[in-house]
Amino acid sequence: MPQITYVTPDDSEFTVDVPLGTTVMEGSVRNNLPGIIAECGGGCSCATCHVHISEEFNAYFDEPSDDEIELLQFSETFCSRSRLACQLIVTEKCDGMRLTIPPGNDG
Repeated sequence: MPQITYVTPDDSEFTVDVPLGTTVMEGSVRNNLPGIIAECGGGCSCATCHVHISEEFNAYFDEPSDDEIELLQFSETFCSRSRLACQLIVTEKCDGMRLTIPPGNDG
């Protein structure tokens, strides 16, 4: 099971096992980590699971959809590494991934 490290807005780090085939968002929610609200439950409609991932790991995921990009662009912390955690499906390649949860995921 891949281990993913979530860095929360207060710079706390949590490394958790995330099952293959689930989303990065589900890994956070299942472990009760702070910072990812997941208000819409993974429907790509709220952006409360906004994360920043490294370019290295970004290459392992599909390109963001137009809907995802549209939601992310309204965030004050939007950058080239911005993704919605609900759209990131965990594979074996995710082992060792670190991501940062920016402040402001409260909708």
